Parts: sequence; C-alpha cells; structure tokens
Amino acid sequence: MSTPPTVPAMTEVLADAPTNWGKWGPDDELGSLNYLTAEEVMRGVRHVKKGEVFTLQRLIGDPKGDPVWPGRAPATRTMLLDESTWDGADAPQFPGGLHYADDKIEAFLQGSTQYDALGHVWYDGKIWNGYDARTTVGGMTKASVEPIAQRGVVGRGILLDMARFRGKRTLDKGETFTHEDLLECAKAQGVEIEKHDVLVVRTNFLQLFHDQGEAFYEGFNEPGLTYSPELVRWFQDMEIPNLVTDTIANEVTTDPQSGVSLPLHCALMRNLGVTLTEIADLEELAASCAEDRQYTFLYAAAPLKVHEATGSPVNPLAIK
Repeated sequence: MSTPPTVPAMTEVLADAPTNWGKWGPDDELGSLNYLTAEEVMRGVRHVKKGEVFTLQRLIGDPKGDPVWPGRAPATRTMLLDESTWDGADAPQFPGGLHYADDKIEAFLQGSTQYDALGHVWYDGKIWNGYDARTTVGGMTKASVEPIAQRGVVGRGILLDMARFRGKRTLDKGETFTHEDLLECAKAQGVEIEKHDVLVVRTNFLQLFHDQGEAFYEGFNEPGLTYSPELVRWFQDMEIPNLVTDTIANEVTTDPQSGVSLPLHCALMRNLGVTLTEIADLEELAASCAEDRQYTFLYAAAPLKVHEATGSPVNPLAIK
C-alpha cells in the first residue's frame, strides 16, 4: 500500500507570500477596502450608463434549496404570527382591530450570499494585520465583519464570466483558473481589469446544486482560482479590494498542487486584507453583460452590522 503524500503546513506553502500587515497602521481592520476612496466611488459611478440595477443575493429559503458550505445548515424560517393566530380567544388585541404577521430565521451568518470578516480564517496563530487569533474567542474583537459593514463597499465592479469564456454552462468540479485566465477573459469581453476593481467572477457552478441535490456535495471540490505566488503578487500589485464569486468559498476547495485547503483565503484575506464575498447570484447580471457587452458597473454592498461576527449576509448591487 502506498503512503499518501504529506500535505504541507500553510506556513510552509505561504512562506514567501507578500503581506499588507501594517500598511494602514497597527489598528486597521479594513485591509484592502482602504483602496476604495471617494475617487474610486466616483470612478464606479462613471460606469452607470442606463440606471439598470441587479441584486446579487441568492434567495434565502429557496424552495429548490440553499447551497451552503459542508457542515453548515441552510437558514430555517419559522412563522410566529399570522391570521390563524387570531382564531383563538387569547390572540393579542390592538385598538382598531389590527392583525399582523411575524417570523424569524435561524441561520449561519455565512449561510447565504455573504461577506467574510477579515479575521474569519487564519493560520500560525495570527489573523489579519497580525492580531492574535485568541481575539476570536467568544466573538471577534478584532477584524470582525462589523468594520466592513460600518464602512460599506462601493467602487467599480467588473464581471469576469469564466463559464461563458470557456464555452460552458457551468465550470466543472475542481476546475481551476489563474489571474492570467482572468486577464484573457477580460480581453475577450473587450474590457480591461484596472487597479482597485472589485472582481466579480462567474462560474455558474452552484447551478449543479439545483441539478444534483445532495449529490452535489459528493467529493466536494469547487472550481475557482488556485494559489500561486504570481497570482498573489498580482492581487497585491493591482490593489484588488474585494473578490466576489458565485461559489461557496471563492477558490478551488483543495489546492491541486499542495493538497492544502483554501490557501487563497489565507494568502489574500489573512495576508493582503482582500475582502471575500461568496455565493453571489450572477445570472441576470451575466445575461445582461453578454447582451450589451458592458461588463463594468457601479458595485455597492453593505453587509449587516453584526457585532464581533465572522461574516454577514449581504445583497450586493450592480448598477449599469
């Protein structure tokens, strides 16, 4: 029986990876979102041509099911009050006869279209900006999603439709692409990736969740970007503030070279402070971009303001 190869430690894989720790001071909790200045907001506004608005959140409680990271459960909505409440004698009474409905959800904060906190993933005992990982115990006192929510994310967005670029309905399980592929995709679309762009990458992989049901999770390995030193340096040189994808984890789940899980979460988010946005619904936006050949737009998003949280649901907007 052959011995399985040893998977290296993340510290070893990212030994020479660049870092932005300290770039915006020792107390920073926003990372590369600092690149999105007022000038960047106005650069995004200049790409609004028709006033056409696309919402990018997937439906919570979709009758077809909600795709989530393995081990997480979809949100559960419970009806608490409805017209049947007033069938009983003990129903609440309001002057004038008002009736109302009320409900609640129980959900993972990262169980739908969502923003990661910069401190969400780490290795070697340190989260973004060098904060001690013990600051996550009982709640994220550093680099939580709250500073991102307080600030908001607004700038020029660019759709990179990798599925359409490769002539596929959906990308395949474990299919990889690099920053050079993103550049080629942009070129084929007749647009150029610019510094400080919010990168919005379409794979349509989650369509397979609706096609396959629970079989979708067998041998779970999403398509996406895969780690290389060159890719990380490109993200740093381009000063990318935010990576948005329509997959659950933004990158190939298991790196095909090293066998390490989610190295880009560590190289981009933990080290460079790039904010990650996952499980976006890009289908209507992609159809519009393919029709009018306008792949740039004003991107705007504000996750919920949840104190000390590791992430938060969001309904981003793409305005063309």
